[in-house]
Amino acid sequence: ASSRSHAILSITIAEPKRVLHLVDLAGSERVKRSMATGDRLEEAISINSSLLALGNVVSALVENNGKPRAHIPYRDSVLTRLLR
Repeated sequence: ASSRSHAILSITIAEPKRVLHLVDLAGSERVKRSMATGDRLEEAISINSSLLALGNVVSALVENNGKPRAHIPYRDSVLTRLLR
């Protein structure tokens, strides 16, 4: 496993029944500046895409003076599907 990946730890609390999600996100990378190639380039593209999708979900949730939009784009990445 890469040290540059996302990690999600979900903890279920019995009483009252709640789920706490702890999320560790990999940082974005400027692909041109890093001169990444091959597998590292693919990894950087994937990380940047999922961070963009997460940002879109967060923006959709707080648009319109704190009222969420009718459509929240959770399906845009595996990360946002898991956090839904």
